[in-house]
Amino acid sequence: MISVATFRLPGSALRRYPSQVMMSFTTLQQRNYKSTQAVERPEEESHFLLILGPPGGGKGTISKKMLKDFSSFHHVSTGDLLRQHVRQRTALGIKAKGYMDSGELVPDNLMIDLVMEDATPYLEAGQSLLLDGFPRTIEQAMALEKVTHIDVVVNLDVPTDTIVERLADRWIHPASGRVYSYSYNPPKVAGKDDITGEDLVQRDDDKPEAIRKRLESYANITAPLVKYYEDKGLARTFSGTKSDVIYPQVKKFLESTHFFS
Repeated sequence: MISVATFRLPGSALRRYPSQVMMSFTTLQQRNYKSTQAVERPEEESHFLLILGPPGGGKGTISKKMLKDFSSFHHVSTGDLLRQHVRQRTALGIKAKGYMDSGELVPDNLMIDLVMEDATPYLEAGQSLLLDGFPRTIEQAMALEKVTHIDVVVNLDVPTDTIVERLADRWIHPASGRVYSYSYNPPKVAGKDDITGEDLVQRDDDKPEAIRKRLESYANITAPLVKYYEDKGLARTFSGTKSDVIYPQVKKFLESTHFFS
């Protein structure tokens, strides 16, 4: 069986990193693909999985378990990726920071460029992409579909009270994005990152009142996105309070598909 994926890079991407885009196009030509717009690929090659879930809903934990069990995945956390580009002052990072500093949302096309710049080498190697954190709206989903095709959507449904309790206990290492929780994943030394020994911090938006506002906003914005993918027959929702209970269901579902078995 042959599945069809859209693998189009926008013109803006060509202007920003032409060598990488041309390398991608050349590779596709070498595989006897006549166009980058409707690329036929064997089932064992790249597929695209999106993981959705509220802040603190366990997307990171579930993603790590998936990476362990499905070695073909390359994980792209758009939040971590954006912070990395801003910290390293790349061309895309500088442009994104300009929007962030002015209080504006980073435009969809810029977020897609960030994702595709990171993902292209892995896609060329035949790896599958696990997207975490983007898209968050139907508009973003439609913009992403102009570049690539989503095969499967895993949606995590975790109660609000569980998330508030979980996030209020969360501390992070700002430079790397590593997350610790004193209730289930404590640092080896209190207040210090396990790898660098640098100080951990707690974000202001990890306070209970801020968390509830974020969850309300997420529900209002993302609920239509979940339905959008459900209507396409792509999304499956997994409910629970513990990642260790939810993940076996996710794994069984992915193994039942012809994409990730």
